[in-house]
Amino acid sequence: MDRCERANDYHKKGCNCCQAVLAAFSDITGLSEAESLAIGGGFGGGAGTGELCGAITGAVMALSQMFPATIEDPTAGKKRAVGLSREFQKRFSEKFGHLRCANLLAEKYQPDDATPAAQRMELTNHCAIMIVTAVEIVEEMLNDR
Repeated sequence: MDRCERANDYHKKGCNCCQAVLAAFSDITGLSEAESLAIGGGFGGGAGTGELCGAITGAVMALSQMFPATIEDPTAGKKRAVGLSREFQKRFSEKFGHLRCANLLAEKYQPDDATPAAQRMELTNHCAIMIVTAVEIVEEMLNDR
């Protein structure tokens, strides 16, 4: 099972968008599944406010964990994390035009709007499309490095 499928399975089991994305990368973040689910628990639905999409939050958390700041050089780590976050959000926004959960939900994206993995998986659920897209973008970013 690839990470996109894994993330979708987490979502189908009831995990929020943030949890699904973050847990899908447990194999490389160093976080256990339980830790990923616990950390991401409060970030679904734009942290309950409709603000930054939980799939985006989970992706930024995963990237930050994969390329962590260290106490020896926190400034460089922080700069790297912000750069990765910006790059991820740029790519996500180019695909969907929004970063806010409430705006994304209002658009009601359909399978034709989906990325290759979401189309391959024949996803029709809006949040599933956001989740799989977030995972796909993180994987693209990892491949670019």
